[in-house]
Amino acid sequence: MLTSSQRLALLIFLAAVAQPLAARTTAQFGLLGDTGYSDYGRGQLPLMLQHMGEANLDFAIHDGDIKNGRSRCDDAIYNEVLAVFRAAPMPVVYVPGDNEWTDCRRALCGSFNPEERLDFLRRTFFFDSRSLGQQRIELERQSRQKEFARFVENVRWQAGGAMFVTLNMPGADNNVVHREEFELRNRANLAWLAEGFRIARERKLRGILIAIQANPHIEADNEGAGKPGFKAFLDRLREETADFSGQVVLVHGDTHQMQINRPLKDRRTRQTVENFTRIETYGFPFMGWIRGSVDDSDPKVFRFETHPWPPHPLLR
Repeated sequence: MLTSSQRLALLIFLAAVAQPLAARTTAQFGLLGDTGYSDYGRGQLPLMLQHMGEANLDFAIHDGDIKNGRSRCDDAIYNEVLAVFRAAPMPVVYVPGDNEWTDCRRALCGSFNPEERLDFLRRTFFFDSRSLGQQRIELERQSRQKEFARFVENVRWQAGGAMFVTLNMPGADNNVVHREEFELRNRANLAWLAEGFRIARERKLRGILIAIQANPHIEADNEGAGKPGFKAFLDRLREETADFSGQVVLVHGDTHQMQINRPLKDRRTRQTVENFTRIETYGFPFMGWIRGSVDDSDPKVFRFETHPWPPHPLLR
């Protein structure tokens, strides 16, 4: 028998989860990436996603690299991971990584055409207007814009008083050596980033989270020694962050060093940009996920906690 206070708490919880995600003032989400590099990792990924689902997450973001960069890029591996994402108990938003398209030109990976592999990813993982997972959320895709009709992988959605934006930006240097492909995708990414910030300002949202795959090497960029494939993105990100009154979070994977910090510096004053946080997700050989919360009434807006996998036996 529930007490009156327990019944009230249950009613409040049920009312909250019944609201559309965009209308709610709080949300819980998970961040992961760089998983599935080995038979062990592929076997553990469904178990970790199930565990994340038990944590009552509203959605999860996988920031790319669903296989290692020295294994073949055959259709079968993508379909295997797709099945895992579709079976996840919560909505899953996937961001393409270099291991599954730009690196596929390597002989060890099968000497595929990277753009053909990206087209296959687009057809396979981004086939309608919703996320993956057993429970699916509506996403707005950049492909709705005629100029950027091919960029189905770039999406955005609103939750907990914040805007969430994904961009197709792979390591190691954003495929910059292939100029034609890079320039069109870079233009699309910059436009989608700017529009995400514009909408967040218009709606008076208190936070924005951007998820990409590549480590854009912010520290090197602070010193004027960044990689050319990320320069335009980081220039725009600095400008937009400076003009945004809320909190900005950049999530990425790529270099397999889980970290939560504030590396962005103001180029003029050399001071840390206080409303910017960088999250790098766990990566092979380590597995884990990061729990994020966003709360419109919280002065910090976003909060994060780390969850190595598998969890310690005493904590199961």
